[in-house]
Amino acid sequence: MTRGRVLVTGGAGYIGSHCVVELVNAGFTVAIADNLCNSSAVCIDRLRIITGKPDAISFHLVDVCDSEAFEREVFQKYSEPFVAAMHFASLKAVGESIAIPLKYYSNNLKSIFSLLELMEKYKCFKIVFSSSATVYGTASVPYTEESPAGIGITNPYGQTKFMIEQILKDFFASMVKSSNPWSISILRYFNPVGAHSSGLIGEDPMGIPNNLMPYIAQVSVGRLPFLKIYGKDYETCDGTGVRDYIHVVDLATGHLAALDHLVRCHPTLDVYNLGSGNGISVLQLLKAMEEACGHPLKYEFVDRRPGDLAVSYAKAEKAKIELGWETKKTVQDMCQDTWRWQSKNPKGFAS
Repeated sequence: MTRGRVLVTGGAGYIGSHCVVELVNAGFTVAIADNLCNSSAVCIDRLRIITGKPDAISFHLVDVCDSEAFEREVFQKYSEPFVAAMHFASLKAVGESIAIPLKYYSNNLKSIFSLLELMEKYKCFKIVFSSSATVYGTASVPYTEESPAGIGITNPYGQTKFMIEQILKDFFASMVKSSNPWSISILRYFNPVGAHSSGLIGEDPMGIPNNLMPYIAQVSVGRLPFLKIYGKDYETCDGTGVRDYIHVVDLATGHLAALDHLVRCHPTLDVYNLGSGNGISVLQLLKAMEEACGHPLKYEFVDRRPGDLAVSYAKAEKAKIELGWETKKTVQDMCQDTWRWQSKNPKGFAS
């Protein structure tokens, strides 16, 4: 007996795909909606292999921003309402968002409008939203869910996440006394890294990676000649930026815990940090990856990148108390799983 069907927008992407695995393993069936702008259809085949339940995963090639196509190709295909939606479909590169902000505002906001309108029309009233620690802007670390958000956000990507949080909060307030009250979980990620232990799925960015770990991983297999480290004069332990890295499988189990909470506590709106609570510098992560792959990695320092903060890490006690969730995997796990994925797939899904 299935626990129902969950709609996963962006489910062929890095985080979405790992969440699909956890959902299927937990007894749900999944409908993936993805336009493959930053992902691969090969991932869908591998998800079916990993779960061993190919019939539990359906895939719809569609742009979530195109409301008419989204309705026709996804919502109209199923006779029963989705039990919930997980929304990952968005553009997500901080640096790129500074270079082409209108594309980010258009894509990320259109997608949430399209999704919410169709969920309401087709009577699906639970959503887990993929937000980001970037909403904390210039707040003091460690970030808690009560830290000021929306002040001093340094890039359009983070602004879109904060704007969508506000949209969801306003929407929830308008619906809470209606006949169809909603339940909403806003998950503020820190820095997802790692890959599934099978080595079949992992992070596979298009072009030069914007995030640190896939950049290091591509250097480790010789796909890139060296790592560029943006800035060496931050006020940190070694001058390089410090981030809170979380294994993508831990992150995925956090989504499952949030979904279970929505079912138990309907209606509700909650915000949770998903992070480890520990800060790791660029050089520390580089060293851990060298240990995982067994050879030194070349790097050079370059100027700081616009929009980057010196330090960002979480306090995730709320998720532990209310969701029963906390990270379990170590930095060594993150690097070993990344190396397994990248060494098996040196060119990503195109290997």
